[in-house]
Amino acid sequence: PRLAPLTVLDLPVRDCYRSASWSFSGRRVPSARTPDEAVYLPGRNLLLLAKAAVFCAERRIPSVALGSLGSNPFPDGNPSFFRRMAATASAGLGFRLAISAPFARSHKARVIADAEAVPWESTFSCIAPRGSRHCGRCNKCAERRAAFREAGVPDPTPYSVSAGAARGARPARRGARR
Repeated sequence: PRLAPLTVLDLPVRDCYRSASWSFSGRRVPSARTPDEAVYLPGRNLLLLAKAAVFCAERRIPSVALGSLGSNPFPDGNPSFFRRMAATASAGLGFRLAISAPFARSHKARVIADAEAVPWESTFSCIAPRGSRHCGRCNKCAERRAAFREAGVPDPTPYSVSAGAARGARPARRGARR
């Protein structure tokens, strides 16, 4: 597909969530030992897609793609939700918008194994970054490390702590990034 240059859209949502949420307070960030459900932010994809839909409709961009994985356990992270969101956005904007999630039936290790040309060191999935580096201790860093191991692909990610240090770590504190 032909891709346009990256555009960053601001979407402040602090007022939507409880102020005690780990995502804003930086306290009790889900650690490597916590299940995926611990990182859940209700309606995250709903909010992101709503803003992207308006942006696309205003510019006559016919489709939005996101990298949601098949292992996503949340109600706004599955193919059924994306189909319904596309229909709702199209109806509400009077502009036919397609929403695709090409990895929605794949797991992270399979995506990594199949995507040979991706500059993985330039991708980011940490929820408690240390500046521009992955913390190496949070739920998403643990998931990332495991996926590279499972895929048999060397992990080029710059982590703030080694895998060994992360296994015995307490939950990460969120960095100053936001």
